[in-house]
Amino acid sequence: MAAMKKHPEHPTENVAVLSEGDAITRLRTKMDLHIVPVVAVLYLFCFIDRANLGNAKISGMDKDLKMTGFEYNIILSSFYISYITLEIPAVIVCKWIGPAIFIPLTSIGFGICSVCTAFVSTTPQACAVRFLLGAFEAGMMPSIAYYLSLFYSRAELTFRLALYIVTAPLAGAFGGLIAGGILKLPRIGSLTSWRMIFFVEGIVTVGIALVTVFLLPRGPGSTSWLRPEERTLAMERLRAERGASPQEILDSGDGDKLKRTRNARQFLRGLGSPVTLSIGFIFLLDAVTVQAFAFFLPTIVRTIYPTSTTVQQQLYTVPPYLVGAFMMVSMSGMSWWTDRRQIFFKPSTTLVLIGYIMFLTSSNPHVRYGATFLVSSCFALGPLTNAQVAANVISDTTRSAAISMNCMFAHCGGLIGSWTFVEWDAPHYRIGNSVNLATSATILVMSTAILLWMKADNKARDLKEQEANENGLPEGKVEDLDWRHPSFRWKP
Repeated sequence: MAAMKKHPEHPTENVAVLSEGDAITRLRTKMDLHIVPVVAVLYLFCFIDRANLGNAKISGMDKDLKMTGFEYNIILSSFYISYITLEIPAVIVCKWIGPAIFIPLTSIGFGICSVCTAFVSTTPQACAVRFLLGAFEAGMMPSIAYYLSLFYSRAELTFRLALYIVTAPLAGAFGGLIAGGILKLPRIGSLTSWRMIFFVEGIVTVGIALVTVFLLPRGPGSTSWLRPEERTLAMERLRAERGASPQEILDSGDGDKLKRTRNARQFLRGLGSPVTLSIGFIFLLDAVTVQAFAFFLPTIVRTIYPTSTTVQQQLYTVPPYLVGAFMMVSMSGMSWWTDRRQIFFKPSTTLVLIGYIMFLTSSNPHVRYGATFLVSSCFALGPLTNAQVAANVISDTTRSAAISMNCMFAHCGGLIGSWTFVEWDAPHYRIGNSVNLATSATILVMSTAILLWMKADNKARDLKEQEANENGLPEGKVEDLDWRHPSFRWKP
């Protein structure tokens, strides 16, 4: 109605605009209902299978395996060794066979690894199983992010990334609830206590992954639950935003062996983008906090409330995760509304900074427990950073590379985070808290600096574009340049 009043001399044009907007809304709603819940559930159990080690530790795993010294940290690190080294190869395999096939298959793999963890009896065995778990989980986060980018526009992507990455803090909440419930069971066969946590959660993961094999469409052009005109609209709006050919949009998600020189060059463009590298380093710093929070929150809660029962300590971990989930969704929702990402790095990181100051300056248990709620804001940067690197490249191949590089940086941060809290630094963990205070402060400085650089470089590109237009560029070379093309502008 507002549009009709503004342009009364063109009523039919206004009706057409409103009609197109309604069609996009219906299309987006269908994708939200058919795609996001499926990948969100898979990532939920991905993170549960990863983070349940912290729940198992305070449930007797450390005593049964006779862990001493740094052995728990070593088990955590064995996961990240394979996780980091196989990150980019996993995304290449994903693009080769298509994410709709790769994502369920790799989920089955890490579910089986979780089941196997229930049967380990020594620390070396636990390290070996966690190494395999990391190998199967390596491509999960970037592959889902890349998969969603096949369906959603730049502005829409951040919020949809949040809707699946939010399962990471929810996994911490559900993990504590599930672990508390499982521990009340007497036994499952010959399995008791912490072993049942891995067994039950692993079996559920495998079952869900088997179902999703039949639920995920390969791309916007092969969705059975969209009408032909909706499939055309889904591809056309992405083509208009990204400048891709109709055939490229149609083929997205169908697998690509990256054999052609052009595709390989575009993949390298994604890996080497200055925004990919700088935002990736920010994600690394944030992941130090995220992974330390996931793996050590149960241990930290036990030092805060040492007289509580194990089940009560598990349940104390739930509320901070729920706050983290809220922060992630709210920040990403505002990002969608404004089509901005970089500016939303600051609010959540500031809360994390305050939380670690509280940890370092107070020994009051209520203050320290309150600090965990502020620190949980660290989860908000996951969807924001992935959406930011995806928004600042052009081609499908370049985008898959940028997302995988960003996630690889994050998992390097996870490896660092697994060593920030050590037993001899308990109960106040001043070293771990100080490290995370420093990473949060660095994120605030870097995110501001990158934003200023993007604005300055865009102005410089305005001048270079005129010169490039005068001289001309071969068409094939223009396609390969991606973010290096003179007409490209960074999107904050």
